[in-house]
Amino acid sequence: MGALVAVQHNPVLKAFYTRLVSQGKAKKVALTACMHKLLRILNAMIRDGKPWQPPTLATAEING
Repeated sequence: MGALVAVQHNPVLKAFYTRLVSQGKAKKVALTACMHKLLRILNAMIRDGKPWQPPTLATAEING
């Protein structure tokens, strides 16, 4: 459920989800990819001890 809410409200994950769906991925597959991406983001936040910092536009396009 956390990934579903993140796809609706987080601009980074929303763009990632819509890009995957527009490329022909099934919605459940795209949501699973968003869950994985969200988990990696949260693990990095804990590892670095830093709060959420939305990436800049250039960084978001590179990291996709």
